[in-house]
Amino acid sequence: MQLEVTGQNVEVTQALRAYIEEKSERLERYFDNLISAHFVLKLEKLQHQVDGTLQVGGKTNAIHAEAEASDMYAAIDALMDKLDRQVRRHKSRVSDHRKPG
Repeated sequence: MQLEVTGQNVEVTQALRAYIEEKSERLERYFDNLISAHFVLKLEKLQHQVDGTLQVGGKTNAIHAEAEASDMYAAIDALMDKLDRQVRRHKSRVSDHRKPG
């Protein structure tokens, strides 16, 4: 999976990038048809926000989630939990759809 991390009003350090890479491996464990992931780290006043978009193979739309917290690492954890639920739900829909009657 191709991973892209950008920041708005935040410098993306190696530690943040490594943390996102480590957490995103969990998504690939459930569903291996992920093409790319784009994460945007934002800092607005005292709220740390993270947006994540996953491109999935096939004829489906992208999976998108947002999370915010008072700490960037907590926001990343919350985002990965949301994306994890969505990826598992997407995988179950795809696999259930193709089962013969």
